[in-house]
Amino acid sequence: MTEGAVYLETFRSGELSRRVEQGLELLRSCRVCPRDCDVDRLADEKAVCLTGRHAVVASHFAHFGEEDCLRGSRGSGTIFFANCNLKCVFCQNFDISQRPAGTVTPPRRLAEMMLELQGQGCHNINFVTPEHVVPQVLEALPIAIEGGLRVPLVYNTSGYDSLVSLRLLDGVVDVYMPDFKFWDSEMARRYAKAENYPRAVRESLKEMYRQVGELVLDENGLARRGLLVRHLVMPGGIAGTREFMRFLYEEISPDTYVNLMDQYYPAGKTDRYPEIHRRLYEDEYEQAYRVAREEGIWRLDARAPRKHAISH
Repeated sequence: MTEGAVYLETFRSGELSRRVEQGLELLRSCRVCPRDCDVDRLADEKAVCLTGRHAVVASHFAHFGEEDCLRGSRGSGTIFFANCNLKCVFCQNFDISQRPAGTVTPPRRLAEMMLELQGQGCHNINFVTPEHVVPQVLEALPIAIEGGLRVPLVYNTSGYDSLVSLRLLDGVVDVYMPDFKFWDSEMARRYAKAENYPRAVRESLKEMYRQVGELVLDENGLARRGLLVRHLVMPGGIAGTREFMRFLYEEISPDTYVNLMDQYYPAGKTDRYPEIHRRLYEDEYEQAYRVAREEGIWRLDARAPRKHAISH
């Protein structure tokens, strides 16, 4: 599994070094994500994502709370990037996603983090909230490979990615793990401050699937390659679960692996939005699960459901 990491061949062919150059050029008038802020991040200018020339890392550690196929017995090597290009009012990591936080991390240090996590025995390197730092991840990767990095790379994203960034990751990322938060643009505008989120994430999912296909597990049940989609069930059904599941079935694949998540709870600024300032009800999650099956999605993550939802 480790020697099969897709980025190794991209590195050996010299293509990875070309991707690094292309990625850094995107920072000059930033088009790294769908915000298209046009600021010069190479000159350390900052806009929505509060991130300039170098990535900002909030933490890195072996994570045992991810899906079973990622965490295995030794954990998923997560690198949590601070700041975010979305402004979700319910963010459960609000302190690091929407406020200045973390440590400015040049490429050599980012590469060292990858190698530290591999050295701890982690099954993969899991980049969390990387949408706004794709060039910086690419810049650090050759250093890490030269230092001995061999485990698969997981791209753990909100789905608010640009196609130009994702295409730079073709032949680099082994497992894509996007979230799909909202089907409706008005819901995305109200709760994530990104009206174009639904369109962007649909385009992103198609590109991710084109690159890696359905999720493939090895003989130990660990993810080797493919697409793993997360969908957070929201109070009142505002995420648009049925429409999203139908999209997956019709435009991605009926065999898409989906983690239908029930861990929503009030966080961030939800006190200003009374309709979502509550925990998820059990029957709301049960209905979402039924909807997924009705729409033909059958590869649903098998971890115990409804442990976070409440009855009413």
